[in-house]
Amino acid sequence: MSRLGWRAAWGIARRDLHLGFRGLRLLFLCLFLGVATLAAIGSLTSAITQELRDRGRLILGGDIEIGMTQREAGLGDLEAFRQLGTLSQTIRMRAMAQRVGQGRGGIPPAILTELKGVDAAYPLYGALTLEHGPYRPLDAGDILIGDALVERLGIGRGAKLRYGDALFTVRDIIKDEPDRLGEGFTLGPVAITSLSGLRRTGLIQPGSLYSTKYRIRLNPRYDAATVRRDWEKARAGEGWTFKDRDRAAPGANRFIDRMGQFLSLIGLAALVIAGIGVSNGVASYLAGKRNGIATLKVLGASAADIARIYRLQVGAVALLGIVVGLLVGAALPPLVVALAGDVLPVSPGFRLFPLPLATSALYGLLIAFLFTFPPLARARTQPAAALFRGVIENRSGLDRRSLAAMAVAGLLLLALALGTAGDPLFSAAVLGAVGAVLLLLLGIGVAVRRIARRLPRPRRPWLRLAFANLHRPGAQTAALIVALGLALTLFVTLAGIETSLNAEIRQVVPKKAPAQIVLDIPAPQQQRFRAIALAQAPEAQLNIVPVLRGTITGYGDTRVADLAQLPEGAWLLRGERGVTYSARLPEGSDLVAGTWWPADYRGPPLVSLDAEAARTLGIGVGDSLTVSILGREITARIASLRKVNWDTMGFNYVLVFSPVTLQSAPHSVAATITMDPRHDAAMTRALLAAFPGVSVIAVGDVIDQVGTILTQMSRAILVAASVAILAGIAVLVGAIAAARQSRSYDSVILKTLGATRLQLLGGQALEYGLLSLLLAIVALALGSAAAWFVIVQVFDFTWSPDWAVMLGTLAGGALLTLGVGLAGALPLLSVRPARALRQV
Repeated sequence: MSRLGWRAAWGIARRDLHLGFRGLRLLFLCLFLGVATLAAIGSLTSAITQELRDRGRLILGGDIEIGMTQREAGLGDLEAFRQLGTLSQTIRMRAMAQRVGQGRGGIPPAILTELKGVDAAYPLYGALTLEHGPYRPLDAGDILIGDALVERLGIGRGAKLRYGDALFTVRDIIKDEPDRLGEGFTLGPVAITSLSGLRRTGLIQPGSLYSTKYRIRLNPRYDAATVRRDWEKARAGEGWTFKDRDRAAPGANRFIDRMGQFLSLIGLAALVIAGIGVSNGVASYLAGKRNGIATLKVLGASAADIARIYRLQVGAVALLGIVVGLLVGAALPPLVVALAGDVLPVSPGFRLFPLPLATSALYGLLIAFLFTFPPLARARTQPAAALFRGVIENRSGLDRRSLAAMAVAGLLLLALALGTAGDPLFSAAVLGAVGAVLLLLLGIGVAVRRIARRLPRPRRPWLRLAFANLHRPGAQTAALIVALGLALTLFVTLAGIETSLNAEIRQVVPKKAPAQIVLDIPAPQQQRFRAIALAQAPEAQLNIVPVLRGTITGYGDTRVADLAQLPEGAWLLRGERGVTYSARLPEGSDLVAGTWWPADYRGPPLVSLDAEAARTLGIGVGDSLTVSILGREITARIASLRKVNWDTMGFNYVLVFSPVTLQSAPHSVAATITMDPRHDAAMTRALLAAFPGVSVIAVGDVIDQVGTILTQMSRAILVAASVAILAGIAVLVGAIAAARQSRSYDSVILKTLGATRLQLLGGQALEYGLLSLLLAIVALALGSAAAWFVIVQVFDFTWSPDWAVMLGTLAGGALLTLGVGLAGALPLLSVRPARALRQV
């Protein structure tokens, strides 16, 4: 036979493919699932990011936003702002809304809200839409409220609300607030009044916690990014925050980017895991073609001809799986957006994004090449005699050229994963952990096969058969162990994460959390506040601390404004942070380095810093830290480092200054009240009667919000892990398929010798049962370690799993995987002897 060209090879390959590419369906399914997952995640991430960018002006409320806390801009600054374009000012603060008049049973005396004062120019972009008519500038006595406040207080249009010293009439209900996403996280429903109405409340006092934002619609001659950069450099020491329309919601962008990266890595890991199933599926397919390949070689076909024919077959099916996966992945984002509802920050429409689709396709091609190359290489290099003896002789070695090609594909896959990652170190760690688990399970598989070969033969025939199946020629023990081990490990990991999160929310946090947090208490009236609180709840425990806001502008010899990019994990350098002072070590902190200043210290400014933050910035005791507070830069020496116990739900500050540094600055104080929850309503009424300007936060409501967020996170982890579980099942199916021919031959021989179908099925059940029992211990260890890392290292929570649930989940997962294995073995029981023996 002369050497075949590509056209002739494709003709043979096309005729040889069965209808519906039977035998290569696993290859199609694995690549379809993996590529569709990656394409959907990448497309959804790009769609949300692009939507945030396109709606930047609406989200921000202007082309430029300049923000500051606890103060407003001076006349000179306002004039400079107006030189750039049209100016709009808003002031936002947390405040208690009190219903005027007799409320129905169950309605609380007051609700914490986000009160926002706007000027006549608001909004510069978009429209504030209302339920009962168009928006027009508000009078000082008018207020607009959101649906949540309507529901909580049982009020509507025309109702009276009290904020501080002022009464308001509800003019209308807010339907859409154009800059809502740009405002960030809120603890309560929104209410909007005019700036004059807000000032009428008396809530804005020296030291009050409020934020002022100046939005500018730029004149056409100005570029938003250039203006932002110029102002950032010119006012680096003012403690102002700057955004432009391209960075309207940086927090949402960071969250979407990181979540997309995390889910993409999960999808890639699942695709790599499924690659093992791909390899086994192709090996099974080629095993069924063994006699045909051998015949072609006897007739003169070269190794290159064989490789060309079957690479075209496998390549065609792989390409079809990738293309269908891309089509489905590109079409999934609108469905995800519709199902997610209000969980996502925006609701993007359908749009094609070439880059994530191309990246997903390249992942699929590399995985297909990497995992289909070994069985194709064996078919190419094995002589015809070895192929005819394939049922009893299996040569699994690869030549150097094949190994080199696989190494290049693996390096390209790794380079693609790290090159497209926002955080290459994190990506490398995730992929390294997946690789380590796979290698560990493969090592266990090799060890089990060798040990089973050396064990004495049991006297019971079906037990002897089960042991023999673990080491006989063609046994897929390593692949079965990888499949079962991955599935069981994922089951244990999910159970550990979910039960620990539930325990944290239901048991640990409520025990440590106070009942209420009270903000904006006038600093000179601390003793009066204490007396009123203890009169309502004599057993109450109070923790009162000063509250200020500050921006870190420098650390060590580094100026933050000069950094091209913030260090990884340096969240404390983004915007303003809570700042306090204390003569003694605060509650919830442990001193880990340095010493605390004396109670009567009167020297130069000192600061105590969170130890984790210090490690992130690369500074320590003795270094300097510069913080802008109320527009004034203060440079302090780091006197100590603390470990902050963030889960106490009390006051935890990254920065704590010596008292002499900040005592003279205008500020308020805040307090936590730990008491019996039955005093909540009476405490709120008494405090608002004495201090109309305070904000009372019910910690129980915050815990409910945190619980909701953690539940959503748990569900997201479950959905992401389900892809990997499906990949593990694909590996199991592939391992069963790869051993089908040899097992069908064994089953025919045993049935000829008198074995029943039930006995054959029992032998395989015993084999899978032995593997499941062995892997249960391994999966419990690996899954517990993975869940512990997520809970303790990622979430910084207490490791408190429900072991009964974890063991029950492990048992259920073992039964599930055992059922999948037996379901794959059922077709072997109906194989006809003549057909099986003709394939030998």
